Amino acid sequence: MSQGRAAVYEEPSGPAGVRVRELPRTDPKPGHVAVAIKTASVNHLDLWLAHGAQRIEPPRIIAADGAGVVHASGDPAWKPGDEVVIYPVACCWECRWCLAGENVRCARFGVIGEHTDGTACELVHVDARNVFAKPDGLSWEEAGAFPLTFLTAWRMLNTRARLLPDETVLVVGAGAGVAVAAIAIARHIGARVFATSRSEAKRARAMELGAEATFDSSGFGAAVREVTGDGVDVVFEHVGPATLSESMRSLALGGRIVTCGSTSGVKAEISMPRLFFGHVGLLGSTMGNASEFEAVLKAIDRGLRPVVDRVYPLDDVQAALEHLDAAEQFGKVVLSIS
Repeated sequence: MSQGRAAVYEEPSGPAGVRVRELPRTDPKPGHVAVAIKTASVNHLDLWLAHGAQRIEPPRIIAADGAGVVHASGDPAWKPGDEVVIYPVACCWECRWCLAGENVRCARFGVIGEHTDGTACELVHVDARNVFAKPDGLSWEEAGAFPLTFLTAWRMLNTRARLLPDETVLVVGAGAGVAVAAIAIARHIGARVFATSRSEAKRARAMELGAEATFDSSGFGAAVREVTGDGVDVVFEHVGPATLSESMRSLALGGRIVTCGSTSGVKAEISMPRLFFGHVGLLGSTMGNASEFEAVLKAIDRGLRPVVDRVYPLDDVQAALEHLDAAEQFGKVVLSIS
């Protein structure tokens, strides 16, 4: 439940359909925590919601990422004044999958800000099990930037692709929040990183983050194989039909593609001979478990950092979404709430 001033998706007309409204405030129910949000951030999911692509009926408060201070608590684990970040997954916490630590397999699995009201508000009520201590080393802007993309990229590279130190990984579409997170996490693991982007400026930023080489997003497969010798071990995908064929061409024998999205469309053609002769693994992934979120927090304590592209006040949420819609960002677009 989101309260106070909030960014509300009201109609499927793009960024203009998200407006700041005043919502009533209540006390948290037992087992829940009221968090006064300091920063939130927007994702492509919020854009798809605003454009009416998610089949979610308005109104809905947007944003999955949030960091702030406990305002009131219906759970003894948290007290007013505690600085926290929010695990961005909606789940029941009580089914056999949740109890086994597999939150992503919960029948009620979803994303905060899509399947429930989100964090782009002054006060949000969440299950106490969604609340984690804010890493001391992060600014509020960084704390509001990392949860969804870093959780997603962490599960993709660690759990699904099982990326190892000294392996090679190609991050497609560098600049998007999840891709920037992937570069940082892959370097944290100790892998050699390569990246693609249509933007020369974004390719330069990827190099600054630790990529060994970068490639234009058009026809990159041959160039990747030339630079690496025989292709990469892992391709980190989130673009879909526009890049999937080149991603497959970029793989070494026995390589694997891991994907969390498809921003260029929902259907893609696959070369079946390339799939089976190449012994290719094609892996899907969405969000992550609470234990994986804890692993991200520990990695942040060891120096892993998100990249903040730009910060907008809550009143300028439409401008923030327009900036994201124009694909101008490198890293996360953050909303300053209070």
